[in-house]
Amino acid sequence: MAIAKRLSDKGRLIGLDRDPDAVKASEKRLAFAGKRVRLFKGSYVDLDKLLAESECQVVDGILLDLGISSHQLEKSGRGFSFSRDEPLDMRMDPDDKLTAGDLINKASPRDLVKILKAYGEEKQAKPIVRAIVTARRKRSIQTSSQLADLICSVIPPSHRARVRHPATRTFQALRIAVNRELQNLEIFLNKAPSLVARGGRLVILSYHSLEDRLVKQAFLSWERGCNCPPEFPNCVCGKAPAFRRLFKKGIKPSQGEIAENPRARSALLRAAERVSP
Repeated sequence: MAIAKRLSDKGRLIGLDRDPDAVKASEKRLAFAGKRVRLFKGSYVDLDKLLAESECQVVDGILLDLGISSHQLEKSGRGFSFSRDEPLDMRMDPDDKLTAGDLINKASPRDLVKILKAYGEEKQAKPIVRAIVTARRKRSIQTSSQLADLICSVIPPSHRARVRHPATRTFQALRIAVNRELQNLEIFLNKAPSLVARGGRLVILSYHSLEDRLVKQAFLSWERGCNCPPEFPNCVCGKAPAFRRLFKKGIKPSQGEIAENPRARSALLRAAERVSP
């Protein structure tokens, strides 16, 4: 909304979200901007295609918010939260086919362990998966509460974090896998340099270390430019720096911001400015 309020008469704001509920809510909130704002149901990974269809080659700024919304956690009914008894869905886009329930009830034990370790960094992945496999042999695991209770029964109090629910990492891993979040981010980062005009800025809000690692590495690579081996005396690749980081470290929310919105505590903002054509 803050961006829309600052648009000039010639300025345009394009918004993308995979969740149709988010698009509808944004249409209402941004109605005051009229035709200066265009909203679409879709993934940021396809931004290049949308811009081409809109006859727009590059943009002056991109803001990517990789987080899950409060609406999705509290009101979507798709099982994103372990504190509610909802179907194990976890799809950002309801039109996608794969659900968290599909993974929990049909994926092989080996694949489930990989998902929990790779996307949730869950140290108790193997005992959790053993419990899932044992439970699903008797009856399918259909709701978020069923899964959360199962995980709590497996992880002893001595292995639990003080402030984190035992199911947090498993739910994160399933959500990432269902929505291909890291794969989509990698695809977008490969496209991003060609989408931002010189002097334009790319700002990305991430919410866990897996996302931030990809963003940080991309920004460093763009700022460095040359990718020749360090033992080469001179650059032979000819790659010039494409972006300049606006600050070396990611910006974390202030205590005041966290007090106002506790879910912002894990947010990390990185930004870079395009410096070459």
